[in-house]
Amino acid sequence: MKHAPILQRGLTVLAFAAALCAPVLVRADDVSPAVDVGKSIPDAGSIKEGLFPEDACKELEANGFKCMGFKPAIRYSLPASSFKVGSAEIPELLKKQLDVFADVLKSKKGSGRQVRVIGHADASGAPEANLALSLRRAESVKTYLVQKGAEPDMLIAVGQGAKEPKNAADPYSPENRRVEIGRSLTQ
Repeated sequence: MKHAPILQRGLTVLAFAAALCAPVLVRADDVSPAVDVGKSIPDAGSIKEGLFPEDACKELEANGFKCMGFKPAIRYSLPASSFKVGSAEIPELLKKQLDVFADVLKSKKGSGRQVRVIGHADASGAPEANLALSLRRAESVKTYLVQKGAEPDMLIAVGQGAKEPKNAADPYSPENRRVEIGRSLTQ
């Protein structure tokens, strides 16, 4: 049994490594700030992991490990100053980014999960007009994702108007005209 301490130490290291890899449990009502995608085209693996973090637990459990919880789902902000003033037309860069989201969402068809598409506006219009515009932005993104293969029932379009500016110091800033994509808080 001369090797017992080495074996025991090896198992301890393995348990420690598994603990490091285990996702962290966070309450569903914890809302983290949106991750700004900016002008980059996101990686599908990162988007899948961010929108559906509980899948990591399923993979751990399928391989015989115990899942100790998981990180909260990420909300993505697409991209800064993507929409023109008063417009819900999807710019080309945003379409390229949404193509990645559509691929991820297609892989979750029939899962019963829901993803919110949240439209935002800057403060340049009346509150009622901004609310309607932000909803049109969310609906146009939802329509685009569905055309690319996402399940319509999975997507919930929501308009926030100008009440949650990304740049609170300048409510008229172009970066406040955006769409965010994230998991529904009801899940």
